[in-house]
Amino acid sequence: MTLKLKRRLIRVIAATGLFLALFGVSKAGWLSRFPKEWILVGAFAAVYLYIGYDVLVRAAKNIVHGKVFDENLLMVIATAAAFAIGEYEEALAVMVFYQIGEWFQDYAVGKSRNSIKDLMAIAPEYANVLKGDDYEETDPEDVEIGDVFLVKPGERVPLDGRVLEGESLLDTSSITGESVPKRISAGEEIVSGSVNLKAAIIVEASKRYEDSTVSRILELVENASSRKAKAEHFITRFAKFYTPSVTIAAVLLAFIPPLFFQAPFIEWIRRACTFLVISCPCAVVISVPLGFFGGIGAASKFGVLVKGSNYLEMLARVDTVAFDKTGTLTKGVFKVSEVCPGEGVTEEELLSLAGAAERFSDHPIADSIRRAIGQVLPLPETESAEEIAGQGVKALVSGRFVYAGNAKLMESIGIEVPVSVPGGTVVYIAEEGRYLGLISISDEIKENAAEALEALRKNGVRRTVMLTGDREKEARRIADALSIDEVHSELMPADKVATIESMIKENAGGQYTAFVGDGLNDAPVLMRADLGLAMGSLGSDAAIEAADVVLMDDDLSKIAETVGVARKTLRIVREDIILALAVKFVVLCLGALGIASMWLAIFADVGVAVIAILNSMRALRVKKRKPKK
Repeated sequence: MTLKLKRRLIRVIAATGLFLALFGVSKAGWLSRFPKEWILVGAFAAVYLYIGYDVLVRAAKNIVHGKVFDENLLMVIATAAAFAIGEYEEALAVMVFYQIGEWFQDYAVGKSRNSIKDLMAIAPEYANVLKGDDYEETDPEDVEIGDVFLVKPGERVPLDGRVLEGESLLDTSSITGESVPKRISAGEEIVSGSVNLKAAIIVEASKRYEDSTVSRILELVENASSRKAKAEHFITRFAKFYTPSVTIAAVLLAFIPPLFFQAPFIEWIRRACTFLVISCPCAVVISVPLGFFGGIGAASKFGVLVKGSNYLEMLARVDTVAFDKTGTLTKGVFKVSEVCPGEGVTEEELLSLAGAAERFSDHPIADSIRRAIGQVLPLPETESAEEIAGQGVKALVSGRFVYAGNAKLMESIGIEVPVSVPGGTVVYIAEEGRYLGLISISDEIKENAAEALEALRKNGVRRTVMLTGDREKEARRIADALSIDEVHSELMPADKVATIESMIKENAGGQYTAFVGDGLNDAPVLMRADLGLAMGSLGSDAAIEAADVVLMDDDLSKIAETVGVARKTLRIVREDIILALAVKFVVLCLGALGIASMWLAIFADVGVAVIAILNSMRALRVKKRKPKK
C-alpha cells in the first residue's frame, strides 16, 4: 500500500469515528442540552469539510474546465442540499461513505497495477560494458550491437545477446512465466530482463536496447490501456449522457411537485437529494475498466501479454483457433528420418547432392540435411544456388543443375515423383531430366500440444484448424495426432491469409477467429485474423509486432489459460454492470416515490460500488501454475 493510500485510510477512519460520535450525540437527544445548537451543526460541518474537501476541490476544478456533470458534483449538490434542509447526519454520512468507496476503489486499482508493475521491474538499470581492459557501468540505451558486456550473478541481463564465455542458470520467469531456471552456455542466445543466477557470463549484444525483448514488453504494457474493450466504450458513452440526465431529473423532482401540486417543498428536496446520491455512476464507471485491467494483469502473471482490453474481450469470444504448424504445434527441429535413392543412385550420392544444393539455404530442412551428412560425406562444389519461393532450390553443382524441393518444383521441371512416399516432409532431388530420389524429414510434435488443444476445447473453442505449407500427408499426420478439426496444407503466405478471411466470414456474429503463429511469414495472417497470437520466445520480431497477444515462451497451454482468464473477466464485468444498473434502477424508483431513505441511497451508491470493485478484483486471481518438468 502506498503512503498516499495509507494517509487516505487514516483520514477515512478518523472521519468515520468522528461521524459515529456526532451521530450518537444527535440521536441521543443531547442536541437540546447544548447552550447553542450551532455548535453541533458546526461540528458536523467541520467533519464534512475534513473528509470531503478534495471532492469539493475536484468539483470546482471540473466546472472551471467545462466538465460539469460528474460524480463529484452530484455528491456536492446532494450533501449541500441535505445540510440546507437540516439533515446533517445524512449529509455527513453520504460524504463519509462515498470516501470509503473511493478508498476501496483506489486500493483495488493499486492492486491491479502492482501485477503489471512487476513486469515493469524487469527494466535493467545498467550494463557492464567492456571498454578497453575493464568493464564500465553504461546506460543500456547507449550500448551498440556488437558491444561486449558482463552479467554478474544476481544481475538482470540488460540486452538481448549471444553468450561468448561462461555457463550459468537464468531465471526467465519475469519474461516467460516459466519457473524452472534455464541453463545457458557459450554460443547460446539469451534475452534481456532475465536474471543471472549462478556464475558471471560475457555476452555480445545482438540488438539495441529499443529493439530488445525487455523494451518491447514494456512498450506493450504501457500501450495496453489505450485499447478499450466495447464494454468500456459503452460505459464511457453511458456516463456522458447518464450524469446530466439524472441531475436534470433531480432538479425537476425537487421543484415541479411543490410548484405545481402544492407538495411540501422540504419533502421533495429530500427526495431529490436521495435521488442524486443513488444515481452516482461510480460502481459501473470504475469496476468495468478495473475488471479488464485485472484480467490483463492476471495473464501477465504467467507470461502472456495482452495488448489491450479489447483483445481480452475478443479472446473471451473466440470460436475458432487456427495454428501454424512448424514451430507452433511442432518443435521446428527437423531430422532426416529416411533416405530413398532412385535407380542407379546410392544413399551417399543422394545426400551429398542434396547437401550441396542446400549449402547456402538457412531453411530448417536444409539444416537437417546438413546435420545428417555431418563430416562423413564430402560435398561436391556448389557454383551457384537460387531459392524458388515455396518450392525449393535450384543449384549448379559440379557443372550440372540439381533441384531439391517439393512436388510442385518437380512438376515444374517435368519430373515424375513416386506416388507412395514415407511420412514426414519429403524433399525430392532431381537433375535435368532425371529423378534422383527423396529424403524424408520429420518434425516432432510438442509434448503438451495435444493437452493444450484439449484444454482449448474445454474452454469453449468450437473449431481448431491447422494452416501449413507442408504437403497434405505430413499435415494430416500432425492433425490426426492432435485431433485437429480441419487441415489446409500446401499453402503459400497469401493462401493462409485467404483461408483466414474465409473462416472469419463463416463465423457467427459476435464470434472471433484467432491465429497462432511464430514465423516471419505468419505476420500477414496474424494481422488479418480477428485476433493474432504470437509465440514470443521463438517467434520473429515481425510476428510479435503484428500480434495482439504475445506468449513470452512457446508453451501452448497458456493459450487456453488466457482464454479462461478472458472469459472469467468478461463474466465479472457483466456481473458488475447488471448488479449496478439493476440496484440503481430499483432504488431510483423508490427514491422518487419517497420510499427510499438516504441510508438506502448510500447503500445503492457506495455499497454497490464496493461490491462491484471487490468483484472486479477477482479477475486478478489465477491458479498457481505447475512448473514444466
